Amino acid sequence: MPEAEKYLDLPLEEVIGDRFGRYSKYIIQERALPDAKDGLKPVQRRILYAMLRDNNTADKPFRKAAKTVGNVIGNYHPHGDSSVYEALVRMSQAWKIRHGLVEMQGNNGSIDGDPPAAMRYTEARISALAQEMLNDIGKETVEFIPNFDDTDKEPVVLPAYFPNLLVNGSTGISSGYATDIPPHNLGEVIDAAIHMLDQPDSPLEEIMSFIKGPDFPGGGTVQGTQNLKQAYETGKGKVVVRGTATIETVRGGKEQIVISEIPYEVVKANLVKRMDEIRFDKKIDGIAEVRDDTDRTGLQIVVELKKEADAQSILHYLYKHTDLQVTYHFNMVAIADKAPKLMGLKELLSAYINHQKEVVINRSRYELDQALRRQHIVEGLMKAVSVLDELIALIRQSKDKADAKQNIADAFGFTDVQAEAIVNLQLYRLTNTDVVTLEKEADELKQTIQRLNEILGSSKKLVQTIKKELKQMKKKYADDRRTIIEEMVEELKVDMQVMIPAEEVVVTVSRDGYVKRTSPRSYSASIDERPGMKDTDDLLFFEEMNTTDTLLLFTSQGRYIYIPVHQLPDIRWKDDGQHVGNLVTLAADDGIVRALPVRSFEEDRYLLFLTKNGMAKRSVLSDYQAQRFSNALIALKLKEGDTLLDVALTDGSGDIFFATKQGYGLRFSESEINIVGQRAAGVKGIALKDEDEAVSAFAVPAEHAGSLFSVSHRGAVKKMTWDQFPRSSRAKRGLTMLRELKTNPHTLVAVIPANVNETLMVKTEDNSIHGVSTAGIRNYDRYQTGSYVIDTDASGVVRDVWAYIDHERSTEE
Repeated sequence: MPEAEKYLDLPLEEVIGDRFGRYSKYIIQERALPDAKDGLKPVQRRILYAMLRDNNTADKPFRKAAKTVGNVIGNYHPHGDSSVYEALVRMSQAWKIRHGLVEMQGNNGSIDGDPPAAMRYTEARISALAQEMLNDIGKETVEFIPNFDDTDKEPVVLPAYFPNLLVNGSTGISSGYATDIPPHNLGEVIDAAIHMLDQPDSPLEEIMSFIKGPDFPGGGTVQGTQNLKQAYETGKGKVVVRGTATIETVRGGKEQIVISEIPYEVVKANLVKRMDEIRFDKKIDGIAEVRDDTDRTGLQIVVELKKEADAQSILHYLYKHTDLQVTYHFNMVAIADKAPKLMGLKELLSAYINHQKEVVINRSRYELDQALRRQHIVEGLMKAVSVLDELIALIRQSKDKADAKQNIADAFGFTDVQAEAIVNLQLYRLTNTDVVTLEKEADELKQTIQRLNEILGSSKKLVQTIKKELKQMKKKYADDRRTIIEEMVEELKVDMQVMIPAEEVVVTVSRDGYVKRTSPRSYSASIDERPGMKDTDDLLFFEEMNTTDTLLLFTSQGRYIYIPVHQLPDIRWKDDGQHVGNLVTLAADDGIVRALPVRSFEEDRYLLFLTKNGMAKRSVLSDYQAQRFSNALIALKLKEGDTLLDVALTDGSGDIFFATKQGYGLRFSESEINIVGQRAAGVKGIALKDEDEAVSAFAVPAEHAGSLFSVSHRGAVKKMTWDQFPRSSRAKRGLTMLRELKTNPHTLVAVIPANVNETLMVKTEDNSIHGVSTAGIRNYDRYQTGSYVIDTDASGVVRDVWAYIDHERSTEE
């Protein structure tokens, strides 16, 4: 019987934690993040090394990309061919990498997001700059480790004779880490590195006097030097990156926006499509055509404008609503000391400088060793020439090569290495010319050894050597900066009044919060039909407005929603509107209490807020003009348990009326309410008894000639005249409006100012809605109950009352 298998009984979380930890470590170190020393991910390093091993260098003809991919997979990188080919292609794309590390022949993709041709069609070779990263790799400059199957060796890191990580940047997502390092200007980065070699403790401000900011391959403009400084200090931050656009005047006096550069990593085709959607959807008025005129001479997107269009406002709108302006997020994570680390600009430069010192020291040790060996051989050869005749005679007497080596070593004191070189000597080397050559070589070797010993023995000499080599790199490969750095982030001012196509529309808001705008044509075709909404819903607001106007929606919890009319959903009259909760974030228990149309915020008008707890607040309308309106904004400060009853747009000359649940009514002048700021709470409008609350509150224009209609919870309705409520002062209890009953007393549900030809909509406990015409309701004095018009025994008590909005009559008037 075979021995029973042994099982380990381990907790699942321990096993998964251990395995995922190992997996994460592998992903972080071996796949997704670049090394701070050479700025390469493993796949990129392996591609370059495989091409070097294959002699696929910048001075040789191009080779099939498929051959390189095969070599990389077979020898160093046991992963999918597509991932290797994608990495190879990216290193050649001029719009993604500041200085190409690979040169490609054939279709290597495009800035429009087009994929490259298959690897069997394209050809590639190492670029001249990438070859500088691989120089001296055979001189024991860097550590080598076994490859995945122990059949070969591969470098842990490349010598990298320029700061590739900062020059070309990097992007990647790994397990728990991500990196986003932008590309920079090679000349600026080398200058900063040279400065840090001289002054390692330089403050960031000095480093930033050399490195102005990112230098993207596609140019553009970076705004916000203060944000840049923070990103370079901590490794994390964000800056605004925008494309380059100019406004040009063409024939006929028309203007056009010409875009010559777009932000880094923005797909041009998507940008053009988004701009054309704005034109097609008529989000703004003034764009006639969007055209992509890019050709082999350079990138060019033309936005043709209509005559009289405001070009500056349209350009600002495009910056704001398309990827013509984006936010670049710095997240400078790289592998340092075999672990991921968030690094600032100085740390990244220090990591590179330390790597260079190590590389140059290792190279110098290797070259010194080679020079000393050669010096030893040259000394032997020179001594051999001086005793040539005896040497030849001794060799001729010897039996074989080994015997010859032993004989000359014994006779003349040559070492084994020198003896080997002498017996392998070719006859032409015995000429007089060769003696001079050997002497010259001996002098050169002496100087070389002295130079290498100085480098290894003096940190100052080491730094001088690195600086000299960096300056040569700059002279050979540096080019002009492409990206402009601007100190301030420009505030984008968009005059929507100028850009929105001015159209008359019908705007409706339902009591349940459904909003829409409808074209006059759709409205006219269905004028005899009720607008689309639920049976239990009704209109709260109905008005003809212009698309350049603004709709303000106020909620029971004291917030307001700012909606430019052109941004309302365009929906047919017959169809249901869109709930306001889909347009902005709104609490589930919040609802719309009032909708107000605003043509201009510059008018001298006021917003009057009236609440359930009897508070009144007056603010200037212009305080409520919002710049950002993706969320509901605070309209006033409400105390706990209070809700907003009504909001009115006034000129400041009218009255305010409060009606309470226990039947008190108070009228006072609006001028008694002081003007306060947007977030203030206001003042007491009516003094409430215990357990009492305001059920209705509204502003009354000075010239109002209508009547007041009250409805009690038992379905009693009565009409009262305004003169029954003489103007008093605020914070009083008011006059009684209900007859006191000892059993089952009435409580007010609402008091509504209305005309005699209107309809009151009365909602009862069973959710049925009853229309009550005001024409048939008699006048009563304040102390009377009124007429019973609702059978509350059958329908339940009255819950809500509002004035019916007749859409047919409203437009006719």
